[in-house]
Amino acid sequence: MSRLLDPLHLSRFLRIYDDSASRMGIRVTVGFDFHEYVSITNSLSAKNKTYPNFQPDVSPIQTGDGYWIIGFGKNNDVALVGAARLYRLSQTNFAEHLESLKAFYANPSRDAHPQDRCLCTAPAARRISGKVAYHGDLWVRQDFRGQGMVKIATRIMRGVTFGMWDPDFLCSLAGRWSLDKKVYDPLHNEPGGAELHLVREDIVDNDWLFWLTGDELKELLTAMPDLA
Repeated sequence: MSRLLDPLHLSRFLRIYDDSASRMGIRVTVGFDFHEYVSITNSLSAKNKTYPNFQPDVSPIQTGDGYWIIGFGKNNDVALVGAARLYRLSQTNFAEHLESLKAFYANPSRDAHPQDRCLCTAPAARRISGKVAYHGDLWVRQDFRGQGMVKIATRIMRGVTFGMWDPDFLCSLAGRWSLDKKVYDPLHNEPGGAELHLVREDIVDNDWLFWLTGDELKELLTAMPDLA
């Protein structure tokens, strides 16, 4: 079902948070070339390696099915990054997509390590299907943390995601600690999102599932922005 949103309202929504970032000294840009994105993120010594979801050599993203944001500081240094992609899951669901490792590799039988595994026990993940937008790889430089920059970046990405895809669901995966510290503001959350082990990437995670529906995403975008 299409959820029409006044494009002027969406542009104003994005402008509010873009201006908020600007007042903090960050210029946010949006890009679509993931080779460029990985080249930039690999240069950030303080950031963990970008997950294979956004590595175009093992998980290519078709034109129009992904984007990234990068925030540059006053000296044109990278202060934040984040990425999003669209999974088309009309014949499956997010849990199965994770457990098959197709969320991470276009061809798991070729690119995944034989010992790679992912277990998803979050009940909601079995109901997440259709056009599923996935947000990940969000990183904010240490000197900008604790100032609301994560929430500003999250809201910018919500606006861009709706404008590009009008998804049935928007979801992400993150550790329980991020809930305890109120890093994000997920509308819904469940444990068991992804018990993940990727051998070559040296990734071992036990993440929660965060999600909201397309209707809830539209409601958030049409509500009065909250800059607190």
